[in-house]
Amino acid sequence: MKAQGRTLLQKDGTKTVLASLLSIAVGLAVGSLLVLLVGLFSDNLGLASAWEGIRLIFFGILNTGRNATGSLTWGFNSQSIGNMLFRATPLILTGLSVSVAFKTGLFNIGAPGQYLMGTMATLAIALGIPSTAMPGPVIWLLAFLGGALAGALWGCIPGLVKALLNINEVLACIMTNWIAANLVTWFFDATKVFQNTVENTKSSYVYKTAYGKTLVDGAWTYVDGNGVQTAKLGLDKIFSGSQVNAGILVAILIAIGVYILMTKTTLGYQLKACGANRHAARYAGINDKRNIVLSMAIAGALSGAAAALYYLSGNTEFYWHTYQALPATGFNGIPVALLAANNPIGVIFTGCFMSMLNIVGLQLTNLTAYNEFITDVIISVIVYLSAFSLLIKMMLSARRKDKPAADKREQDKPAEEVSVEKGGEQA
Repeated sequence: MKAQGRTLLQKDGTKTVLASLLSIAVGLAVGSLLVLLVGLFSDNLGLASAWEGIRLIFFGILNTGRNATGSLTWGFNSQSIGNMLFRATPLILTGLSVSVAFKTGLFNIGAPGQYLMGTMATLAIALGIPSTAMPGPVIWLLAFLGGALAGALWGCIPGLVKALLNINEVLACIMTNWIAANLVTWFFDATKVFQNTVENTKSSYVYKTAYGKTLVDGAWTYVDGNGVQTAKLGLDKIFSGSQVNAGILVAILIAIGVYILMTKTTLGYQLKACGANRHAARYAGINDKRNIVLSMAIAGALSGAAAALYYLSGNTEFYWHTYQALPATGFNGIPVALLAANNPIGVIFTGCFMSMLNIVGLQLTNLTAYNEFITDVIISVIVYLSAFSLLIKMMLSARRKDKPAADKREQDKPAEEVSVEKGGEQA
């Protein structure tokens, strides 16, 4: 049993899980300590408020509000859990985007730009095709594929620059991010075709995809109910009151597909071989340049698909003025991938965890006296510490290696030396 336990702890997968769990535990502990310190040294809070904040950090996803006496209540919160799954959908896909590039030895910091290009293509197709021209589900499929394709094409740019000119992909991705931000802003600002003209208070918003384009009195206008939105598949009944839809199921299927691609196919082997040693892969007959471009294209497609699933939900609006800055969803894929150690299946769970932190932040803001800035600090600390999961894994590996080395030195001692030591101990 002892030998079996030692073998289990020595497995790479076990060390990866332990490193990630330890990172999460440390992050939550640091967040709790921050809440406690603020509560103790604040005139408006106190120890009772700090205790409530700490409980929300660990169990906020199960909080159901406050009862008549003002005490926090707990149970199955269908709205919070459903919203967590909804927000996890794009995080899973951007996390997959970053992890696929990592496997090929590339750092895809261009996920925000790819996400934006996927947003632009998705909304242009979903809102530009009249609902009378074809069924809503067909428009949905075209919009989803168009968003993924736009992200793939945008991801190819830093891939080509890296493969052909050997320019660092991080620099190329940063440039393409800002080009995408300004291009998308110009597209929606200049055309003004997709502006919301129904709600006067939201004149700069792009329509929800739930609106459809049709002819009214000889002019094209938008009406509600065109069906260009992701199906619920009964999830709205389980998680009532939330934004959840079948997009989370699509994201999980894509994650499984990426896992199969990277671990069970020749292409996946070639991509990982290029990541391990590009020059050795080329010597073995693998086209390293092609695989670098292909890896970034796949990563871009995943980021574009993330945007497509988010905005095709039918209950979200795109506010193009805000995208003179870069979307946080693309950057948040980096800690999601790091915390999962670039494992596509692990990304599903880390994406949900990161989404849960966001929901917990809302719970803290709405149910306690802690303001949103404290919430942002807590989430940022946990996200930052998640990047140390790889370092913790290396420390665990080094510790496991030291023990067998000590045992081996003990076994290699001459018999006379061992007997002398034992005799000295008895004396």
